[in-house]
Amino acid sequence: MQIRITGRHVDLSDDVRAYAEDKAGKLPRFYDRIHDIEVVFDHESEQFTAEMIVRADRKHTFVASETGPDSFALIDLIVEKLQHQLTKHKEKSRNHKGEVKPELGTED
Repeated sequence: MQIRITGRHVDLSDDVRAYAEDKAGKLPRFYDRIHDIEVVFDHESEQFTAEMIVRADRKHTFVASETGPDSFALIDLIVEKLQHQLTKHKEKSRNHKGEVKPELGTED
């Protein structure tokens, strides 16, 4: 799995890069078929925008983004959103048949 961290219009400190890489590295716990993760930081007028793009098998792409003043808090929020998306996708693919619906017109 490859993790890329980039910054648009901002130089990222080593602490932010390490924190983002650490948090992104924990995502395969929720869905083990992840191929690569891209983290993009942008800085505009005292606000940071962070976006995380997760590419998995069969061309599945999961995206989460957040805006705020603290880049560490943004990473936490984004990872939480992606954990939810990945867990939902994994459950959906495991239970691909879904629940059996009762037949119409059969009442007791």
